[in-house]
Amino acid sequence: MPRLAILSLLYFAEGLPFGFQATAVPVLLRAHGTSLTAIGLAGMLAAPWLLKILWAPAVDGYGSASYGHRKSWIVPCLVALAALCVGASHLALERDLGPILFLVLAMNAVAATLDIAVDGLAVDILEPRELGLGNAAQVVGYKVGMLASGGLLMLWSGELGWSGMTRVMATVVLAAAGVAALYREPPRPANAALDAGAPARRVVRTLIRAVQAPDAGWLLLVVGTYKLGESIVDAMFKPFLLDAGLSVARIGLWLGTYGMVFSLLGSLAGGWIASRSSLFSALALTAMARLVPLAGEWWLASSFAPPVLDDARVLGIVCAEHFCGGALTTTMFAFMMSRVDRRIGATHFTLLACVEVLGKSPGSWLSGLLADRTGYAATFLTGLVLSAFFLALLPPLRRWPRGSSGESVSDGEGEEQRDPPPGDAPRPALLSRRQRLARCRQRFIRVLSIAANSHAARPSPEVRTRPGARGEAERAESQKRKPHVAELALKHVPAAAG
Repeated sequence: MPRLAILSLLYFAEGLPFGFQATAVPVLLRAHGTSLTAIGLAGMLAAPWLLKILWAPAVDGYGSASYGHRKSWIVPCLVALAALCVGASHLALERDLGPILFLVLAMNAVAATLDIAVDGLAVDILEPRELGLGNAAQVVGYKVGMLASGGLLMLWSGELGWSGMTRVMATVVLAAAGVAALYREPPRPANAALDAGAPARRVVRTLIRAVQAPDAGWLLLVVGTYKLGESIVDAMFKPFLLDAGLSVARIGLWLGTYGMVFSLLGSLAGGWIASRSSLFSALALTAMARLVPLAGEWWLASSFAPPVLDDARVLGIVCAEHFCGGALTTTMFAFMMSRVDRRIGATHFTLLACVEVLGKSPGSWLSGLLADRTGYAATFLTGLVLSAFFLALLPPLRRWPRGSSGESVSDGEGEEQRDPPPGDAPRPALLSRRQRLARCRQRFIRVLSIAANSHAARPSPEVRTRPGARGEAERAESQKRKPHVAELALKHVPAAAG
């Protein structure tokens, strides 16, 4: 089965429980009379997605080499996820709220573990030139899974009911488990120095060395801030449209349907751009493109009174914002994957993914307070300025063309570069001016020596026309009379101290 197809299927399966928990569960709970307090607390059911870094080293460190290191986690997680869905189908929302919430929490925990293993599989099997399209498959598969469980299942909720919805999810996940079981996982890369049975503590030590590399701190800063400004605008744009007089149904159609479609198209476009250029260039290009719709949202809030808002303007900006946001997400994930230590690919990428989620959360949390005190226009301008400031963080990453791991890392141009892992071999010390002069002198003399020896080994035309002992003797006498070219060079090249 093609690599991109199996990755899309696995990411689709892990997106199902998150979309179900984030979209379908709150609506179903409220429809059955659940209090708003309980619905608000239901958001905590997604906590395993933020905490998965805690058990990621175990996923990286343990597994069966004969069955497949990543499959050792992927297949059991899919089976467990299907079993949890079947278990939830036997409960009723009216009387079993506590057990249902516990099962949804367990679904998220299993799906988060599945995500760790699938991310590790993607790091293992994707070639450098495939990182763009591979991460497009990741983002699109996950979003489609969320859309299927949070949208399509909700659309059919009247006919299926709670029991039918969870059983449909169980059937889809179990089918994905069957496909994953048949997939033949290739051996782990030769540069994966940690074998399949390596203890988790070795993974942790390797991760610590990776985050201590010169570019690691800056990379974490870039990953943690690239969505900060956008999250501020996104959180308040829906209330702005509602306050501007747009109906709830129209906002849901534009942002939930059209926005999702253009987000998927943007993810595909981001993967295409990343596959056609360097990952750094793709990241910079999509980050600059993202500024255009953000500026459009600020323009709407600052230039028009609510009754003057034009549907065409709003819809165009909404579609452009989702398209550029989807493209930026894909290129960032591909860039992140290019910078991980492939020996601990699952753990390292999970760390970056957690930083990405935590980095954009404060903007969403504080956006309401900012809008209450300054208004929508100033809030949107703040998000635009922060997004523009993010561009200033990118150039230093170009000075570190290799990833923080020192392992097999793509430079974004389709070639791999290898360095000794950090902590295993010291970096070469910088040479002084005298040492550089001495090295140049040695190289210059070596080149002249090679040229002189090559010239001496070639007989002159006169000698070639008179073969025999006499010609050999004359050539030897001629060589004795001529000083060696390297000796002449030593007289004219100034000496440099070592």
